[in-house]
Amino acid sequence: MNGEPIIDVHGMTKRFGDRTVVDHVDLTVRAGEIFGFLGPNGSGKTTFLRMLCGLLRADEGSGTCLGYDVIAESEAIKREVGYMTQRFSFWEDLSIAENLDFVARMYDVKKRRQTLRESLEQLGLVGRKDQLAGQLSGGWQQRLALAACLIHKWDEIHRLAGEGLTVLITTHYMDEAERCHRLAYISYGKLLTHGTVDEVIGNERLTTWSVSGQDLPELTEQLRQRTGVEQTVAFGNMLHVSGGDAATLEQAIAPFRTDQYEWHQVESGLEDVFIHLMDNSKDNSS
Repeated sequence: MNGEPIIDVHGMTKRFGDRTVVDHVDLTVRAGEIFGFLGPNGSGKTTFLRMLCGLLRADEGSGTCLGYDVIAESEAIKREVGYMTQRFSFWEDLSIAENLDFVARMYDVKKRRQTLRESLEQLGLVGRKDQLAGQLSGGWQQRLALAACLIHKWDEIHRLAGEGLTVLITTHYMDEAERCHRLAYISYGKLLTHGTVDEVIGNERLTTWSVSGQDLPELTEQLRQRTGVEQTVAFGNMLHVSGGDAATLEQAIAPFRTDQYEWHQVESGLEDVFIHLMDNSKDNSS
């Protein structure tokens, strides 16, 4: 992606009392990019996003979001950002049309009735516009959520489609993360890695073996005592056994490569890498 930066912030920091929940995070997201911002619960993702969106003032840091200063022009950012949750969170006792009309009023959308009509048409919601949101299936709820996310931008949708809409995603689902153009991973307030999926995986230099067989919980306990084994993670009826030094890891698992188990060296995936990053990051709660 070589577009202009839509998000370009440096040193973003937020403290609550003595605890630093976001610690000098730098991030650049370019126009037309689908960017995954990932991390475990309590990692600082939501706090960082609130600062980007103008909902929370940073204690330190500077930069721009959508061309606006994240500190001085937070009100302008609020009007430009669309937000869509993974879980449906609109008013279930209102119809689709009423939900969208409420959002349009909240954003003070110009030509509100026309914009509402276009929004319903664009996402195929016209035939269901009078249906209560609480009666919609999960798929239709997500379509309504997307319409509400974009309704204050529908007068520019055609231009945005040509130029490329920029999306910042936070998710716990690896299949969604793998579809992003680039990723960043935050844990305990610190940005640990960023880049394409291949770059993030490659930078960790993690070697992973897959093992299946009987009594894997007992095997897990034994492997965790071995030098060179940095993590063991259950994946369905298999274990992924990983370490940063390939030769030392292979020596560690050698005594267990018997007929009782089936071993294969596999490519490390995002989940292997993220668990490794999280396990090696320092807790900021104390």
